[in-house]
Amino acid sequence: MDRSATEAAIKLSLREIRERLSEAASISVAAEACANAGQVDHAVTLALGFEHLVHEAHELLNVASLLKRLCREQQGLDPCED
Repeated sequence: MDRSATEAAIKLSLREIRERLSEAASISVAAEACANAGQVDHAVTLALGFEHLVHEAHELLNVASLLKRLCREQQGLDPCED
C-alpha cells in the first residue's frame, strides 16, 4: 500500500470514528434527558445502545494506528516514534 492510499485509509478511519462517537454522544444526550425526566430505566437502556458504537470507534482507532505503523515501517522509519 503506498503512502497516499495509507493516508486515505487513515482519514477514512478517523471520519468513521467521528461519526460513531457523534452518534454515541447523541444517544447519551437522549439518555440524560430521560434520566432528568425521571425515566431512569429507559435512560440506562438507551445508554447501553451506544456501547457497540464506542467499541467500533476503538477498533477503527486500532486500524488507523496499525496503518500508521505499517506506513512508517515501509518508509524505513521507527514505527514507534512520532
